[in-house]
Amino acid sequence: MNAAIGLFLKGLAMGAANVIPGVSGGTIALITGIYERLINAIKRCDLTAARLFFSGQWKACWQHVDGQWLSILLGGVAISILSLARLFEFLLEHHERYTMAFFFGLILLSILYVARRVGQWNLPTILALIIGTSVAVGIAMLAPASQNDGVAYVFLCGVLAISSMILPGLSGSFVLILLGNYALVLGAISSFSLGILIPLALGCAFGLVAFSHVLSWVFKRYADITLAVMTGFVIGSLVVIWPWKNAITHTVERVGKPPREVVTSYEWFLPNLADGSTWLAILLMLAGAAGIALMERYVSIDNQSD
Repeated sequence: MNAAIGLFLKGLAMGAANVIPGVSGGTIALITGIYERLINAIKRCDLTAARLFFSGQWKACWQHVDGQWLSILLGGVAISILSLARLFEFLLEHHERYTMAFFFGLILLSILYVARRVGQWNLPTILALIIGTSVAVGIAMLAPASQNDGVAYVFLCGVLAISSMILPGLSGSFVLILLGNYALVLGAISSFSLGILIPLALGCAFGLVAFSHVLSWVFKRYADITLAVMTGFVIGSLVVIWPWKNAITHTVERVGKPPREVVTSYEWFLPNLADGSTWLAILLMLAGAAGIALMERYVSIDNQSD
């Protein structure tokens, strides 16, 4: 029962994290030690699972996809998106700097815990760390591409967006912005445009299953290097989470809904230490770090009890 509650709480954290720009559910899954099992569970949603399901072997299908574990986790994700995520949306709209400060502290300390899972730090893992950090920072600095509603390109957007969502440190919505199709997808959801939504959904489904196979394969053969790259991704995500920045936005028109401002890039600056709000943000950073320390301690106790 305690393990199920702990897994559900991890799902809650994953769902809430997806609202924060630069933070992904994959980051929380990696921090809390469930990332590899999550990837393997997604990987098992394959042809074997389909064959078992359509032949009426539902119990075998459920066991094949690690159904009980996955349903508890995804239940937490779904409830979080419907409830807690709305709180974070409010905080981002009205208290963005303080919210980002909290998550900056959380992610900053989590880097130590993720890096600690690397079995041996040597030249290959250090290079992997540098590459992962460079890729994440480079993505954050890219200028958005122009919009493209071609079926093949929309399919590719689905593949890349869902793949980035399950990678620690990368945001699916931010990747869609860089690909130039965030406004297109937003409008398609508002108007229920099947010409966009169907290839996007097919791309997401293909990317989720295919990329989970790739991640599972590299985890088994190159665990330390994979963890080092992911640690780099998390480090690179700090560029987007840095609280002291000005967002550069453009307005997205939506069918039947008010226009929406979309962030395309940032202008970063250093905090003013003479400003009282700066010290409040720093206190929230420390609170975020304390939160991840408590979470890590709970995960360690939970793993020992299994």
